[in-house]
Amino acid sequence: MGKRHSEVERQAIVNRFLIDNESVADIVTETGIARSTIYGWISQSREIKAPKNIELTVKDYRKLESRVKRLESIIEVIKESGCSPSNTLDVKLPAMELLQGRYSIHLLCDALDVPRGTFYNYVFRGKHTHTWYAERREMMKVRIQEIYDEYNQVFGAAKIRAIMVSEGHRISVEMVRRLMRDMGLISIRQDAKDLYEKEKALFPNRVKQNFNASAPNQVWLSDVTFFRYKNFQYYICAIIDVYARFIVGYKIGKRNSTQLIKATFKCAYEKRLPPKGILFHADRGVNYTSNAFQAYLKAVGVVQSFSRPYTPYDNSVMETFFSSMKREELYRTKYRSEKEFKAAVEKYILFYNEKRPHAKNGYKTPAKKEEEFYSN
Repeated sequence: MGKRHSEVERQAIVNRFLIDNESVADIVTETGIARSTIYGWISQSREIKAPKNIELTVKDYRKLESRVKRLESIIEVIKESGCSPSNTLDVKLPAMELLQGRYSIHLLCDALDVPRGTFYNYVFRGKHTHTWYAERREMMKVRIQEIYDEYNQVFGAAKIRAIMVSEGHRISVEMVRRLMRDMGLISIRQDAKDLYEKEKALFPNRVKQNFNASAPNQVWLSDVTFFRYKNFQYYICAIIDVYARFIVGYKIGKRNSTQLIKATFKCAYEKRLPPKGILFHADRGVNYTSNAFQAYLKAVGVVQSFSRPYTPYDNSVMETFFSSMKREELYRTKYRSEKEFKAAVEKYILFYNEKRPHAKNGYKTPAKKEEEFYSN
């Protein structure tokens, strides 16, 4: 049974909190009294004597306590966002978006002096790049694939959409058609062969699971994975040189965008300066097949290669790398901040290149394999 405290001792503890402004955490640490017990004493106090003969009721105290907590939360938002109310909207809005989910919209807007309507307009204007939208697309893709296979690959967008609507999904024919195009699904109909040949011409698979090279900078592979930290989803794009399985570039972004892919490639390209004609292999995601990205690669003399739809083995080296990184690092650690998470990714890639032996290299590290090539 716990120690019984006299009325004098209880009032002294309450006064330390109400009058001396000591935190409950500090009082608990010093006295060893349970936090719930201290809060109970505070609640039971009928009258609080403050300096200068000011008397506060419990109701008055609770109002003040609520106000203080809100002010503390506002200070916390300002610190975490790295912004102040005087910053411009183009600085404040993206920072608020990152904190959405951890704090209420009302608190975020009050802390940084942004009208709620302005913030809502900003969020919904860019909804197509948000995680919830991406997750909905992936869910729709799964159902489209199931219907497509269930009906022996015969149904086109209109029929698949009709089935989905009957199941309660809200989706348009154009959306189904766009997702089927992204997935490489073609209805077996009179012109199916022509469409199939057109797809092959547009997205040729030049690697064909031949993950070997006689020298560095002949074949690069790329892919994007995601990792959820707290309420946010981060996308990691990486590029591997096939010769020694060396990670030549990576970037982390909050959106799985063409910009992320291009920034990753540009970083690797400027660091390695590969010869013209290097093969760059990836899947048929819209980031890699976008006109802007394809035009950029063509301008620097890079030849693209694409995996076949729903054939992960066509890019198995990337799949293996991401699997290793998640099992050996990301899934094993609880990160305390975004900065710590990003630092861990950088540290792992350095470890992967410099210290982790690879079976494909005769159990030499990627860095050692490349070093031996250039020394010879």
